[in-house]
Amino acid sequence: MATAPRYNLTMAPEPRSLQLYRKRARQLASRGRPVPQPALPPPLPPGRMVDLPGRGEIFVRDLPGPSGVTPVVLLHGWTASADLNWFGAFPAFEGRRRVIAVDHRGHGRGMRSTEPFRLVDCADDVAAVLEALGIERAIVAGYSMGGPITMLMAHRHPGRVSGVVVAATALTFNDRPGERWRWRGIWLLEVAVRLGLGDRLLSRLAAELTQTDATFRDHESWLTGEFSRAHPRALAQAGRDLSRFDARGWAGGISVPAASVITERDSLVPYERQRALAALLGATIVTLPEADHDVPVTDMLGFGEAMVRAVDAVDPGVEVAAAGA
Repeated sequence: MATAPRYNLTMAPEPRSLQLYRKRARQLASRGRPVPQPALPPPLPPGRMVDLPGRGEIFVRDLPGPSGVTPVVLLHGWTASADLNWFGAFPAFEGRRRVIAVDHRGHGRGMRSTEPFRLVDCADDVAAVLEALGIERAIVAGYSMGGPITMLMAHRHPGRVSGVVVAATALTFNDRPGERWRWRGIWLLEVAVRLGLGDRLLSRLAAELTQTDATFRDHESWLTGEFSRAHPRALAQAGRDLSRFDARGWAGGISVPAASVITERDSLVPYERQRALAALLGATIVTLPEADHDVPVTDMLGFGEAMVRAVDAVDPGVEVAAAGA
């Protein structure tokens, strides 16, 4: 069952955001080179390239699940990949339902295209994946940037979507004073990635995680290297398209069951924006009271369990299947 909604009207996301930026700046400025390690990945579902006729090839992770239970499609966030976003959540879904996770354009092993990155193209890619895999309908769940893609998928391909789950995301990301100028500086991200600063930041973050969570000790190099798969130009274009995204005029028309995983201490997507999206969708709410935007990595178990609860809230097929066994 989903947890009861929590209200914290005194929460101030901006100071936490500044704290996060200062922390990342210190990580970038820290000296010393990491000790080279083999890039050992954590346990992951089987992956393969899937040909989408007329569109290109897309990389897909496909975790098998029991028949008769609605599959779930997991859509990752900006600058991440399916593996980075969901490697801690895959075990939570194992044995419960089939899971499909894709790498979006320009991210991870996602298709490279001369066409500019557009969220609508990513949504259409997901619909084409379901067609290619012979999946009639699925629950679509998106984290951060994956949330807009989830909403666009439900809006543009309603016959393919049986339910939606949004996590740490919003109806729009550019409706506050000063945000327009922040998004206009997104070209700096492309420069930073080309200069290797993203690798350096991830290396420092991975090193910190190994000190607090033994899970990462064998995968520090993999975590850093996975980020470097992203295409700098596509990342910058994705950021610009996110800055233009605004679902306030149409998301209320999404008529399938919905759930929302709310990261209450989120420095990048403020709590009130997540609540506004959940209210418009009529979503069941699952809260992560102490979670910031990096929760898929910093609290893998808690994040995975929250995603399972949210998916089960829109489609309790696991319990139905178990009862009929």
